[in-house]
Amino acid sequence: MHAKKALSGVVALSLALALSACSGGRGSEDSSDSGDNKGALIGVAMPTKVSERWIADGDAVKADLEKAGYKVDLEYGNNDIPTQVKQVGNMITKGVKVLIIASIDGGSLSDQLEDAHKAGIKVISYDRLLTGSENVDYYVSFDNEKVGVEQGKSLLQGLGVLDKDGKDTGQKGPFNVELFAGSNDDSNAAFFFKGAMSVLQPYIDKKTIVVQSGQTDFNQVTTLRWDPATAKARMQNLIAKSYSGGKTVQGVLSPYDGLSLGIISALTGAGYGQGAKKLPVVTGQDAEVPSLKSILNGQQYSTIFKDTRLLGKQAAVMTNDLLTGKEPEVNDTKTYNNKVKVVPSYLFPPVVVTKDNVQTDVIASGYHTQAELDK
Repeated sequence: MHAKKALSGVVALSLALALSACSGGRGSEDSSDSGDNKGALIGVAMPTKVSERWIADGDAVKADLEKAGYKVDLEYGNNDIPTQVKQVGNMITKGVKVLIIASIDGGSLSDQLEDAHKAGIKVISYDRLLTGSENVDYYVSFDNEKVGVEQGKSLLQGLGVLDKDGKDTGQKGPFNVELFAGSNDDSNAAFFFKGAMSVLQPYIDKKTIVVQSGQTDFNQVTTLRWDPATAKARMQNLIAKSYSGGKTVQGVLSPYDGLSLGIISALTGAGYGQGAKKLPVVTGQDAEVPSLKSILNGQQYSTIFKDTRLLGKQAAVMTNDLLTGKEPEVNDTKTYNNKVKVVPSYLFPPVVVTKDNVQTDVIASGYHTQAELDK
């Protein structure tokens, strides 16, 4: 599904949401449908303001909920687990009716989720799956395993192993590739890596691509807190230890734009991108402005565009449904097991972005503007 078509559909849902909120409900399916929840307080917990992506998410969720007539307590956890634990606890004390949580550590909020359940507060896990608790009612996200699949395919396309349609070109390589994963306390990181490796492993097995460092296990390649400086330092270490004697890195699986820029910084510091020493194919995710500029400048090869406005609107739709006695719509009831239960989910498809479609898929959607790219 194309991101812009998906957005138009959710905009229509959002309009219905606002009308429903103004009317104070749609029947008498349960006690929450009596209109008592009109203007209710909703708690929104986001992980950090370090990434422009999470600022955009918080703003989008808050705006859509306020349009529907709800009050919003929006907090950012500054990538500090105790801070987010305290923020969520305070939201429960304030009497929020629904919690929308993008966690720093998916398993760190079990006590707060238990408290929320006892207080009758519904919980929507936002983009990052809350784990280890049965008290997670719904999950709204992109298809995260599919994100990884697309990252793996994009890496192989950049290397010429696959063509633009994803068909094997017969290239034998070998191509030297290194692997990076996200933070191991974020359940999404494992889904991204699993999806990517489902594409890459067959080519590793037949030595079309070679991981010179030998680091192919998820726990070997994770990047705590998705920190770009950590990714840069690891890339520098990999270059020093595994790429002496004329060997060069030709591809890097990176799961997130911030890591991609850190990785590219390490590579350029080692002389890549100068003369005949080409920069490797580097993937990414989130279509952040610095990475879009990098893609257009011929450095980062690709990113994954996830129009987070879709998540914000869907989280607001789900919230309104919960507070007006309607069962929220889901489109996946099998995939997202949080170690205690399979959480009913609403998933959106990701969009791969290279230099060829920055304009048509990202700028034309209004997610970012040409002015932002021109700064």
